[in-house]
Amino acid sequence: MIAPSGLHVYCTDMVTREIIHKAPKVELHDHLDGGLRPATVLELAKEYNVSIPADNADALAEWFVLGSKRKSLSLYLETFEVTVSVLQTMEALRRAACEAMEDLAADNVVYAEIRFAPSLHRRKGLKGEEIVSAVLAGLEDGRRVTGMEYGLIICAMRGQNPALSREAAELAIAFRDRGVVGFDLAGDEAGNPPRKHLDAFQYIRNQNFNLTIHAGEAFGVESIWQAIQVCGAQRIGHGTRLVEDMLIHDGRVADMGTLSHFILDRRIPMEVCLTSNVGTGAAKDFASHPFRLFFQNKFRVFLCTDNRLVSGTTLTDEYAIAAHAYGLSLDDIEKLNINAMKSAFLHHEQKLSLIYKVIKKGYAELRQGIGTV
Repeated sequence: MIAPSGLHVYCTDMVTREIIHKAPKVELHDHLDGGLRPATVLELAKEYNVSIPADNADALAEWFVLGSKRKSLSLYLETFEVTVSVLQTMEALRRAACEAMEDLAADNVVYAEIRFAPSLHRRKGLKGEEIVSAVLAGLEDGRRVTGMEYGLIICAMRGQNPALSREAAELAIAFRDRGVVGFDLAGDEAGNPPRKHLDAFQYIRNQNFNLTIHAGEAFGVESIWQAIQVCGAQRIGHGTRLVEDMLIHDGRVADMGTLSHFILDRRIPMEVCLTSNVGTGAAKDFASHPFRLFFQNKFRVFLCTDNRLVSGTTLTDEYAIAAHAYGLSLDDIEKLNINAMKSAFLHHEQKLSLIYKVIKKGYAELRQGIGTV
């Protein structure tokens, strides 16, 4: 494939795309409605009489990826009207969730946290409990088929009434023992500061639950600060514009502001989505994306896809881009995936089990197979 910046996705001789594909990977930022199969969108659109902009899977896939090249988060988000429109029944939601698990497992993802906003799927009268139950049923279908472990993150939307965010938070807590592992705030940051939804965040925190917030993608350092210091986020979705809190000299971090130091010192994870960030204009291109600076300065970062369909990417693609653009070694890729697993919204013992029994074991076997140590 060719990424939105025009950079061909290939790697160094030592870390080939084939090796990256085989490597165990962890995905913590994957939107259900941004990762459908084009063929599934076509079939569901026909079944539910939904108008879509193309009549074959290849053309439809190209249409979605074109949207990611427009360098605007607001425009990028327009494509979701199509995917959300076909996900208005329990059957469609269950199918999409199962297929997401199958597609991620085929990419050798060993653990995934998939997120979605239940409030976007009520156009035909479904209740929140029905919507979440359908998605969890699909994820469980996928687990039985693939053996891959998962967690579900419930999203509220920035542009919606904060009362709906509180409803989404209560829904997340209601399903915390049935596969929901966290709560999120998504959507366009412009004009929608996270503090507007403080009631939902306070409820989540009072329930000793997990919270990640999209921040620092379309808006600057203030958005990240609010997400952490006002709203209590334990992880940050994207965080790209944290670089504005740093003094960069000759391609290196010469000094950091207090927020950057706080995030680094507290090991607050950042869910980095390279292709998506370039597609929405959060970063000009891969070369200027701050991921390299974050990783070199030991921030707890890792790579995610964000929206596999809308950005035309896979987790293998994201690591292949990083290996080529930033010279990542296999050791680096392993460390990034361990960073992700440490940051997952699972209990401590579950994380340790996946790190030592699946991820480290998988990389050791991979090195043995390619004759490296």
